[in-house]
Amino acid sequence: QVQLVESGGGSVQAGGSLRLSCVTSGLPFGSNAMGWFRQSPGKDHEFLSAISASADNTYYADAVKGRFLISRDNTKNTVYLQMNRLRPEDTAVYYCNGYATWGQGTQVTVSY
Repeated sequence: QVQLVESGGGSVQAGGSLRLSCVTSGLPFGSNAMGWFRQSPGKDHEFLSAISASADNTYYADAVKGRFLISRDNTKNTVYLQMNRLRPEDTAVYYCNGYATWGQGTQVTVSY
């Protein structure tokens, strides 16, 4: 069974930082690209970032480029999202995705 478990969310003030983790199991992690998405109430999922299997290629949406950094540790089957200079509009539930499977999400709340 494929499982993805996000953690690291919380409440921070604008300008602060959080580091999200997504621990996976039951999938060929080292052979698959991984991605991060987020969703606000009443809105569609928004693509944020992706990383190739060997971490030699990354992609960032304009909304987070220069502030967020995606990485992975294939020895731990884990993908990370370092989020810096957070803004109130970053408030959302953050999800990781891989092997066509979603995690349960972790809440990020950024206050003024």
